[in-house]
Amino acid sequence: MVKILGFGVAVILIGFTVLTLWRVQQNARTAAREFPAPGAFVDVDGHPVHYVEMGQKAGTAPDLVLIHGASGNTRDMTFSLATQLAPDYRLVIFDRPGLGHTPALGPKGVSISDQARLLSAAATAIGVETPIVAGQSFGGAVTMAWAVNHPDTISAAMLMAGATHPWEGPRDAFSARLAHPVFGPIVARLISAWAPQDYVKASIESIFEPQNAPEGYGEAVGVPLVLRPATLIANAQQRDDLREEVRALHTKYPDLTLPIEIVHGDADTIVGLSVHSERMVAEVASARLTVLPGVGHMPQHVSHPEVIAAIERAAVRAGLR
Repeated sequence: MVKILGFGVAVILIGFTVLTLWRVQQNARTAAREFPAPGAFVDVDGHPVHYVEMGQKAGTAPDLVLIHGASGNTRDMTFSLATQLAPDYRLVIFDRPGLGHTPALGPKGVSISDQARLLSAAATAIGVETPIVAGQSFGGAVTMAWAVNHPDTISAAMLMAGATHPWEGPRDAFSARLAHPVFGPIVARLISAWAPQDYVKASIESIFEPQNAPEGYGEAVGVPLVLRPATLIANAQQRDDLREEVRALHTKYPDLTLPIEIVHGDADTIVGLSVHSERMVAEVASARLTVLPGVGHMPQHVSHPEVIAAIERAAVRAGLR
């Protein structure tokens, strides 16, 4: 009887594994079919970088690079913000490595400095030499790594709820589990295959709190892209490593002299205003902060006038207007 039960359990586990892998493959095909790369690719030392270019022609308006946050891709910025900026800027929106359609730089150790190096080189390769660089959340950390490590290739930095400083508290267990070299691939495939749509919707809504996600956002941003196992793992590894990376990086901020404009909501419970942006303005003489009353973590969607005004101030301060 024990042998029969053991055999039955083994059959069930094998069947579940096969079904899970089949669902992962089907979902990946859905992502590729329904959310193809909307832009173009540029090669940086053999590594393709996906970008979307919008707005004005080169040389007719200031260059502006937009960098999305964790779990995002170019579609986050093109959903609404980029179309409002397009009349006044030459826009380049990048997929960070491991997310969207830019392949990961490596399975581990892909730092914000690695990402800044890749994206700054990609910008130069397509003729964007000293842009304003605007990053949201995790993209804010990459923006600051760009400013610190490649100061000659950036004219101003603009942060939207940017994660720029180390914070207190325990390690995020979910990201740590997904970043684990053994358990991460297993968990990522289970999530990719079986994550309920209600769970995904609730996760999106939680990022926007206390505001609501814009209508159609989940469909437009390409949730199947986010739920690919490789993307889940890359995103988790980057999030898991971020605190120690900004712990080292933020000590170099006081040496910066370029214009830094910041918008940050005082209701942001994901990247705290006092931990990040208020510390930035306390440490860097050229940093200017605009606090958004009652706004959560996604000002690029819910506070367009304030975000656009901050980018324009950065352009003026950098002598681009």
